[in-house]
Amino acid sequence: MDLNSYIDHTLLNPDCATDDITRLCEEARQHQFAAVCIPPYFVRHAAQLLQESDVKVATVIGFPMGYASTPSKIEEIKRAVDEGADEIDAVVNLCAVKSGNWNYVQNDIDSMTTAAHLKGKVIKIILETSLLEEDEIRKLAEICLESEVDYVKTSTGVNGQADLQSVRLLNEVLDGKSKIKAAGGIRTRWDAEQYVDAGAQRIGSSAGPSLLN
Repeated sequence: MDLNSYIDHTLLNPDCATDDITRLCEEARQHQFAAVCIPPYFVRHAAQLLQESDVKVATVIGFPMGYASTPSKIEEIKRAVDEGADEIDAVVNLCAVKSGNWNYVQNDIDSMTTAAHLKGKVIKIILETSLLEEDEIRKLAEICLESEVDYVKTSTGVNGQADLQSVRLLNEVLDGKSKIKAAGGIRTRWDAEQYVDAGAQRIGSSAGPSLLN
């Protein structure tokens, strides 16, 4: 299996520095990964480094908790796109989910998706599946379908990890209409291949080169 085009080479540590992002971009270019996923602070830098490559620049919104207000998230998206982001990985508001406020959740997801799509950018909505019940995952996936989200992403990797059961569930509900990104705790090629077989079209990992071994 050619994993290169599946991988979002990721570095989101709070103490990462410019040199770390430069190295990440160099590795992504060398291995022809799908994207780098980096903090918003480094979007402009990464966009400059990757401007003549096919590697996309992805960044995170509302990360890692997701409970920022919807207008705040929209402004984050606009700023990230203006600075060169191609793809947006945005965290769902889990507090609203656990409160059963589905109207808020739907508006939050739809508003972020619209903001990204109006700029012609890809959006991935992060669910944090390890903190959710099966019926909550199903409901969120259905909302993502209604909002025409490009990717549904399992986890931030901060508050939860990917798991195969959730990816299979998402694959069942999304039925190919939205794609799946598995992220969090994926460290080996065997791990990555298991997630691809389960239905993931992207793999988020800070160990991108190691997944190719």
